[in-house]
Amino acid sequence: MKQMNKTDVFRFDRTLAFMSRFIGKEERILDLGTPNQLSEFLEKNQFKVQSAFGFDFDMDPGRINQYDYDVLTAFEVIEHLVSPFPLLHQTKARKLVMTVPLKLWFAKAFRNVKDPRDQHYHEFESWQLDMLLEKAGWEVKACEKWVPPFQPAGLRSVLRAVTPRFYAVYAERKSVSVG
Repeated sequence: MKQMNKTDVFRFDRTLAFMSRFIGKEERILDLGTPNQLSEFLEKNQFKVQSAFGFDFDMDPGRINQYDYDVLTAFEVIEHLVSPFPLLHQTKARKLVMTVPLKLWFAKAFRNVKDPRDQHYHEFESWQLDMLLEKAGWEVKACEKWVPPFQPAGLRSVLRAVTPRFYAVYAERKSVSVG
């Protein structure tokens, strides 16, 4: 595992603490995206994590249901989807834990001109993500906003030191009444 910076350590520790409140170590987790430092960190903390990758979540969202899982996690992933609704609506998971970077009024949306797959189609305000989840059949049970550790590098870093940058959500699938 490569060396983590201060923000990664902060984010990973906060994610673990948040997730541990709602997800048991016996529950099977499907994490959206390739195996990464965070999924490795969660595995080292005894969570059962498998990663979903190798296909386009926008073009084939139902494909995630080929995996065997109880919980869906998406840590800074859905902002990269053109339309996260179908995936969130179609998943068979009963529990969801996710984080997204929050939209910052003083910074442009993330765009990587060298890799068109690595950009944000969405940067959410917390209420927008809550609305999306509600419409997709989820009930938000808990949420937190996180301000990353201060790293002095100019005016934007000062603004980031007092502005929440990450939004963590735990949601459960709403019960569907038949009738």
